[in-house]
Amino acid sequence: MRNLKIYLSSLLTITLLLGGCEEGFDDLNTDKVNPTSLDPVIVMNKAILDATYRDGVATLQMLSYNFGIVQQIITPYGSSLAGANYNQTNTANTSRVWQNFYQIVIKQVVDVVEKTRDDPERSNLHNMGRIWKAHAFMILTDTYGDIPYFQAGKGFLEEITEAKYDTQQAIYMDLLKELEEASAALDDNKSVETSDILYSGSIAKWRRLGNSLLLRAAMRLSKVEPETAKIYVAKAVSGGVMQNNEDDAIIRHTSLYNNYLGQHLSAREKTNYYLAAPFVNYLKDNDDPRISSIAIRYVGAKGGPEQSLDRASTAPEDQIGMPMGYDDVSISTVLQENGVASLWDFSQGNIYTVLKVDAPEFHVTHAQTQLLMAEAAVRGWISGDAAAYFSNGIRAHMEQMAIYDVSATLPEAAIQVYIDANPLNPTTALEQINTQYWVASFLNGSEAWANFRRSEFPALQPNPYPGSEISGDFIRRMPYPDSEIITNQENVNEAIGRQGPDNLDTRIWWDVE
Repeated sequence: MRNLKIYLSSLLTITLLLGGCEEGFDDLNTDKVNPTSLDPVIVMNKAILDATYRDGVATLQMLSYNFGIVQQIITPYGSSLAGANYNQTNTANTSRVWQNFYQIVIKQVVDVVEKTRDDPERSNLHNMGRIWKAHAFMILTDTYGDIPYFQAGKGFLEEITEAKYDTQQAIYMDLLKELEEASAALDDNKSVETSDILYSGSIAKWRRLGNSLLLRAAMRLSKVEPETAKIYVAKAVSGGVMQNNEDDAIIRHTSLYNNYLGQHLSAREKTNYYLAAPFVNYLKDNDDPRISSIAIRYVGAKGGPEQSLDRASTAPEDQIGMPMGYDDVSISTVLQENGVASLWDFSQGNIYTVLKVDAPEFHVTHAQTQLLMAEAAVRGWISGDAAAYFSNGIRAHMEQMAIYDVSATLPEAAIQVYIDANPLNPTTALEQINTQYWVASFLNGSEAWANFRRSEFPALQPNPYPGSEISGDFIRRMPYPDSEIITNQENVNEAIGRQGPDNLDTRIWWDVE
């Protein structure tokens, strides 16, 4: 009995002490420094920033695949750099767009859209989020085909950890709806998000971005559903698209917040990547003044250390692109016929202009938009002068060079001479327009590759590398990441069964033959 009294007395004392400790407990355990929630505009800004390359390694999908497929930038090296240069699967690099967008961008932008959905004070931010979300999903579905869409980014919000894969057709129909609705719903009379890093909250510019993306999305359907494409192209143009280069969707960089593609190509990969011969030859053969802003060659270099400024030339006549179809050993057999001293002697992207560490990155541009309008006009889907749209698109991209760096600025006389020498020819209009789109999308790997598949221009020759793993002429899509196959196997298998083999050959829905 005595032990029981002692126990009860001790229990009462502990209870009283604990009760006393509860006073001020919540205050003591509240972090007054770190935020427990973020303003959605901050999350939106992060989603915009993260849609570019987040670090040097993240650039390897563009460098290994997208740039190589469209034959603008190539490497002769294999191993971790293998990809379109050999037409082979490199699972480390085929998954980088998926990882960056699903793990970061989609999660953030879905959060913005959902948190502002029922807030009339943030309706403009809500619709800005819808536009950027559509942009991000276009990149994902254009890369992989059928993907998680309607359930994506809802792991925290709705505890969906194994998202269902949706057909690309269903995704595109919703993207068109979202872009049309969100662009129209932006309202100058409602709260303006001045902290927005893309346009400082400008409703007019966000609306033009939304409609320009609507035009881009509609044109994707030109092969598979031309009637649907025609309807939405007309809606985009009537809604108002980009008017000049000031409307471009640009991510700015500084010496502290780097352009990681530029950083990677001026450091770790400096000696590994070169401008491909088809791209350089097109610019040279057509006396295109952009080559002096884009290309640099270290004339006579016989190794990485000799790629020095005293050898550097941006003169068009000095530029020599690396031919497709060679590795770092076999390339030695064609050095003499190409007039170079070594593989290090081929032209590269200029790390002092378009690829400097503080160079901007372009997501959607006035130049691209004008060229798409030129094609739409040729097809009879919109009114207007196709030739004028065409020349406006060329001019816009040439003037865009100055945004990279003042030293890349092209003289007005040179621009006009080129435009006068390259009028739109009705018999070859689609090839001319989409070849110019190829040039205007340089360094925008996702868009250059998507439009190449859609239009089949420029008329590139297949990569002749003898170790190719593909059965067709060009890589059509990226395979799903191994992580998805492991953690979301049932839904992945359903998508593969519907779409086709999970390889580089399978065409996505809008990429019909």
